[in-house]
Amino acid sequence: MTQRLDNRVAVVTGASSGIGRSIVERFLDEGAKVAVFARDAEALRDLAARAPDRVLAVAGDVTVRADLERLVRETTARFGGVDVVVPNAGVAKVVPFADSNEDAIHDQFSVNVVGALQTARLFLPSIRRNGSIVFITTFLVQVGFPGLAIYSASKAAISSATKTLAAELAPQGIRVNAVAPGPIATPIWSKVGLPEDVLGQVAANVTARLFPGAFGAPQSIADAALFLASDEARNIYGQELVVDGGYTVG
Repeated sequence: MTQRLDNRVAVVTGASSGIGRSIVERFLDEGAKVAVFARDAEALRDLAARAPDRVLAVAGDVTVRADLERLVRETTARFGGVDVVVPNAGVAKVVPFADSNEDAIHDQFSVNVVGALQTARLFLPSIRRNGSIVFITTFLVQVGFPGLAIYSASKAAISSATKTLAAELAPQGIRVNAVAPGPIATPIWSKVGLPEDVLGQVAANVTARLFPGAFGAPQSIADAALFLASDEARNIYGQELVVDGGYTVG
């Protein structure tokens, strides 16, 4: 490996599985020290076992302010300043718009918008100059998909915030960008709330539009996050890197 994050400190929420876990593993391979945060304490302990001297595992929920404040305290106590923040924790639910009451909206916005923004905001005083924030959005910001109006809207809010915060935080030496995953083979796909037979048909329809002919691997998102967090992206601000197997151009 090239050790592009050697001796740098990263924070990744939603780190216990899927894209978050892949980002952690990629960052570790590149020499980073990583604070990992998620609700699944056992999965976090498994991650920490990969590199006990470079991983801090903190269990908690991004919708609970006290948990995020504890993450900040423990991270700075263990590693000092922070170089990369990846507010990855997210939730996706297929809910027809007619059924999208206040609770349905709050459930997704509280994690995808409030949780992500508060993670970045609370770490802001700890991010060192030349540091970066890498948000995770979605290709669905660019296309319409029935039943995902609330999820897509929540990610569109983060897409917009990426551009605004890039301009606001650049004078502090902090770059802000985002990765927009397309259809990725992760556990979240099976938790969107569709029956198994419907899920299979949707997956087949989506796959037919993907140039590689298959859902992407979470490692492809980790590679994009690594690039945006590294010095190779030192002149990139407020951009959203779409990694979707060609879905949005097919």
